[in-house]
Amino acid sequence: MAITAADVNKLRKQTGAGMMDCKKALVETDGDFEAAIDALRKKGQKVAAKRGDNDAKEGLVYAQVTEDGTSGVVLALNCETDFVAKNSDFQSFVQSLVDIAIANKAPNTETMLGLTYDDRLTVSEKLIEQIGVVGEKLDIKSVQYLSADSVVAYNHPGNQLATLVALNKSGDAALDAGKQVAMQVAAMNPMALNKEGIDESVIARELEVGKELAIQEGKPAEMAGKIAQGRLNKFFKENTLLSQANVRDNKQTVEQMLNAAEAGLTVVDFKRVGLA
Repeated sequence: MAITAADVNKLRKQTGAGMMDCKKALVETDGDFEAAIDALRKKGQKVAAKRGDNDAKEGLVYAQVTEDGTSGVVLALNCETDFVAKNSDFQSFVQSLVDIAIANKAPNTETMLGLTYDDRLTVSEKLIEQIGVVGEKLDIKSVQYLSADSVVAYNHPGNQLATLVALNKSGDAALDAGKQVAMQVAAMNPMALNKEGIDESVIARELEVGKELAIQEGKPAEMAGKIAQGRLNKFFKENTLLSQANVRDNKQTVEQMLNAAEAGLTVVDFKRVGLA
């Protein structure tokens, strides 16, 4: 069967594979599109097997919210090289994954991989197919989903870091304040929303270290506990979002900034995803 340029282009649009790979697959399968698609998938499986131990530390992170602003997703897709990450086809693939994650309210990577990508493949299968296209290991590092009265997304320039912030109110004031908080989360990397969100093991470790430091500094043993508690309070202020100093005005905390924007406005959850 004669393979035409139109046939090759059709297969390329369906799979994202290169023109030469598509032509080769069609020639090998005598123009059978389904068989050609399977051949390209098998190529992806072979590449995936060969590159399974390779480091995939480059890639893209992208956060996006729904049109009504009540839910959003942040997704990170890793690859091996910056060259692939900057490719427009790779960027379009990431966008397609984000769209699927939002449409299906995907809460995590495991769920995401099992979702339907198109009428042919699951997301997991499409990922393997794309490995054959780009010739590198690809890995969905993270998928995070939030839903609330208002959700705000922030994509840091370069798309290697993105955040989502969920608030308990909607409207212009909440949106403007939420944008500030989303950038705050990107810049300051808080461990939790408030001190109640810090794991007890972390608190115990901070208290123990604080006591040891106080004793090493020559403070009386009976005072070490109080000094450690003071250092723990400082730890909370530096590492919990609502207690952090506002990066735009360090005379107020994030919590105070939100209340100034609108009485009772607060953050109910946040997500921060980076390549590193």
